[in-house]
Amino acid sequence: MATNPLLLEAIALKKCITATYNNVRMLLAPHILYSKFDTLFIDAVALEKNGERPKDQKVGTFHLAGLHDLALSDRHFLTSGFFKPDAEKYAGVTLFMVEPETL
Repeated sequence: MATNPLLLEAIALKKCITATYNNVRMLLAPHILYSKFDTLFIDAVALEKNGERPKDQKVGTFHLAGLHDLALSDRHFLTSGFFKPDAEKYAGVTLFMVEPETL
């Protein structure tokens, strides 16, 4: 899948991506790429939806097949405190994830 290298780069370098998901243009901070039922997903924080900041910041799940018009942004992000890399849902299915912040 052509989007994997872009997502791997975004996760590795902690760079945001822009994408359209369910007809909503988003700026996403991707934290993890994983598989579930032989399908790829990313969990990411939506920093913008249609150019506006969402009311609540949270880690959302995005089906890779539903992400369109992906592009790498120049904007960097910090690992969200809402992201729990040891969550059970990632056990044995994680393909790539962000490194935690170091102090």
